[in-house]
Amino acid sequence: MDTDHLSLEIDDGVGRIVMDRPERHNAMDAAMARDLADALESLSADDDVRCLVLTGTGGAFNTGADLSTLEGDASDAERIGAIATPLHRAVRAIAGAPKPVVTGINGVVAGGGLGLALVGDVVVISEDARLEYAYPKIGLSGDGGATWFLPRLLGYREAQRFALLDEPIGPADAVDLGLATEAVPADEFADRLAELANRLASGPTLAYAEIKTLLRESTTADLEGHLATEKRRITGLAETADYAAGLEGFFEKERAGFEGR
Repeated sequence: MDTDHLSLEIDDGVGRIVMDRPERHNAMDAAMARDLADALESLSADDDVRCLVLTGTGGAFNTGADLSTLEGDASDAERIGAIATPLHRAVRAIAGAPKPVVTGINGVVAGGGLGLALVGDVVVISEDARLEYAYPKIGLSGDGGATWFLPRLLGYREAQRFALLDEPIGPADAVDLGLATEAVPADEFADRLAELANRLASGPTLAYAEIKTLLRESTTADLEGHLATEKRRITGLAETADYAAGLEGFFEKERAGFEGR
């Protein structure tokens, strides 16, 4: 299932995608961005995958566009667009995946990689990592959903500071500010990432999908409309086998055997 710059595997319900272009700090050319989007869309739709993991190799998670593919003139508009289009497909695939997605920030993340990191449902960051906005360094604005996620996660004023002053954010601050779920020592990072993925993969996938959708829709819904949506979705889940298994496990004081149906 590997491509030139990605390794993919499915094991015990966990679909794992590793960005593997360490010589370019896992930066993307158009081909890598397309492969990443294809992989995320495929695993998101695969019923055998109950949790997705996206991480990188080497000292980087993803540092956005591969600047060595650019010319530095107006002709780059097309080249940048050729990366941005599949990158946005990738971000949408994570956001809309009907299963939890864990992003593992193993190293530096910058530019277009920010959207890929921040869109995860659970974001684990290594204590060796850092987040950088980076776009102003080359006179650009932002893509990959960065300018959508940052105000929602940081608040408007802190998002301005991060993007305009372009000062890196370390792991502890990333957690405190709400950009990451937890920071993990580098030597424990791989084990913790696997532990969280396995935990989520054994959980109630259908309920997770509804939770993701409800949280996302809450940002634009009015209260009355959202309450109606909550009722419709929770009563729908009451008709699933996962609900029956969960209730049985609760009363039997045993871990439920969720199957995603």
